[in-house]
Amino acid sequence: MAIEHITLSQQAKDQLIKLKRVTGIHHWNVLCRWALCLSLAEQTVPQSLKIPADSNVEMSWKVFGGRHAELYMALLRERCLRDGFGTDPEILALQFRLHLHRGISYLAGNRDLRRIDDLVALVA
Repeated sequence: MAIEHITLSQQAKDQLIKLKRVTGIHHWNVLCRWALCLSLAEQTVPQSLKIPADSNVEMSWKVFGGRHAELYMALLRERCLRDGFGTDPEILALQFRLHLHRGISYLAGNRDLRRIDDLVALVA
């Protein structure tokens, strides 16, 4: 398994706290799934940044992906191939981290996101 454990940055944790309050979604992993998919749908490659793992929000890949963990991994692999990165475990882990944090930032920065319906409207 390329990704076994996920630790978020403190900034991402703070953004997720805001998103939990705004959307009413109480589970970190559900919001993180939305964030990953939002970033994967973006056409550009996420900026390569050093993202600290400095918060106390941690989850396993199994918790992140739930019963659809294989699907999320397939989406990530496909995106990495499309972007020309390959699918080495280290690449997958790095790109996952970059996409996840970018997606969380996108969700947190969306001023139109005021309730769960607005979240659903992003994909409708």
